[in-house]
Amino acid sequence: MEMETVSNWDPAEFIDTKEDVIAHLEVALEDGDTKYLLKIMDAIARSEGMSQIARELGVTREGLYKSLSQDGNPSFETVIKLLDILGFHLKIEQKVSA
Repeated sequence: MEMETVSNWDPAEFIDTKEDVIAHLEVALEDGDTKYLLKIMDAIARSEGMSQIARELGVTREGLYKSLSQDGNPSFETVIKLLDILGFHLKIEQKVSA
């Protein structure tokens, strides 16, 4: 029997439009897992071009990779600037009570 190779799923390969970015961010934010949110932000940055985004943020590409890694801890300022570069901003909505 032949063994099949399973590769890691990379969300960056499926982020092609602004709607894709919004959908991925919304799911990550609803989940509430900051490590998952960082993974999605990393995927979004890679799908848009990590080097270019790093330049626009004023950081090194390696620094941005580190900041958005599973062990990263980007500043709120970095998150806001990254969203701005991507053409987004945060919006606060009141939770709907269950």
